[in-house]
Amino acid sequence: MYIPAHFAITDPAELHRIVREHPLGALVTHGDSGLDADHIPFEFDPATGALGTLTAHVARANTLWQRCPSGTPVMVVFRGAQAYISPNWYPSKHEAHRQVPTWNYEVVHAHGTLTVHDDERFVRGVVARLTRQHDAAEPKPWKMTDSEPEFIDAMLRNIVGIQIAVTSLVGKSKLSQNKEMRDRLSAADALALRGHDELARAMRGAP
Repeated sequence: MYIPAHFAITDPAELHRIVREHPLGALVTHGDSGLDADHIPFEFDPATGALGTLTAHVARANTLWQRCPSGTPVMVVFRGAQAYISPNWYPSKHEAHRQVPTWNYEVVHAHGTLTVHDDERFVRGVVARLTRQHDAAEPKPWKMTDSEPEFIDAMLRNIVGIQIAVTSLVGKSKLSQNKEMRDRLSAADALALRGHDELARAMRGAP
């Protein structure tokens, strides 16, 4: 990934935030058939391993866990807030007419080594933690005990756990840092009016 210095994310806490708030990662693998990508929600634990651990599960019918045995190098892409930026939103455009369209975004690339866990206890834990995290805002959060044990057991047999020991975590935060402050703030206001509040906040808070 091309990362100009003024767009590089150097704060580990900011890298972790993007992964945590946008957990649907694109798991990129390479095998005999070439490149492939699977879109999977991940649990991220920054406290385990050298740079953290990503945990998830895939359908047993997905050949990923057979094509990519334990020890396979992989990459996961986590895309944060993103949106188109019109040059019309920059006050300076209307003075000098020297602005062009662009796209602002936040993204993190996690490289690591894959481990396959074809183990019922492991996948049960993964499902329980992911559910607890993402269903927490519901009035009555769903839990596995809401269903008959036989049904849950059957569902768990149809998934396989995966875990990635992160060896590299790099991020890019393209938030108009290379623009005049008045242009950046005006574009942030335009985004907020269009419902892109997260990206607008990031642009206002960028160094």
